[in-house]
Amino acid sequence: MTMTLYGMGHSRSFRCLWALEEAKLDYNFVNLDFASAEDDGSKSPTYLKLNTQGKVPTLVHNDFVLIESAAIVNYINACTDKSFIPQAPQDRAKYDELAFFVLTELEQPLWTTGKHKFAIPAEYRVPEVLATAKWEFQKALNTLPSLCAVTASPNQQGGFALGNEFSFADILLAQTFNWADRFKFDVPKVYLDYRDTMYSRPAAKRALDFC
Repeated sequence: MTMTLYGMGHSRSFRCLWALEEAKLDYNFVNLDFASAEDDGSKSPTYLKLNTQGKVPTLVHNDFVLIESAAIVNYINACTDKSFIPQAPQDRAKYDELAFFVLTELEQPLWTTGKHKFAIPAEYRVPEVLATAKWEFQKALNTLPSLCAVTASPNQQGGFALGNEFSFADILLAQTFNWADRFKFDVPKVYLDYRDTMYSRPAAKRALDFC
């Protein structure tokens, strides 16, 4: 049965769209209206049965439901004959290390910024936290070179997240840099160039057509 992905725009759901395009799997995409309780919204009763948080993405495959973007990306990899995730134990561990770092350290200040600018009710927003979020993002950037091979042009050796070959870690990393750029964080040019190169991949361009 064809997969169905629920998402919106340039959110984390873009990671899953991109992975589906790289894997060349059949899928349907349902573009939701952020925070709306209408039938096409992320707070609609129908959608909340799939994702009780009312957030995106959500992947439905037969009766199987996943709601976390990195887990969805990894599941997509498991559903294709071509692996985009290293298989050797230590190589897989390095993939997991970078992926978890992106989610817990590099992305966290961005989501904090989004929450305190628009995503949570106004009475719970704390404007003072925004400066802290930018400090945390810079701290994560300072750590990234020890975990990531993006130190040169992505067209040169060592330009992908894990070295010489594209992997789904590149999706997680490039999308996060794009998120940071959209939120006006200071992102070094080498990482913006890397983002641009990753986003120029045919699969990424096809995924962007949904945004």
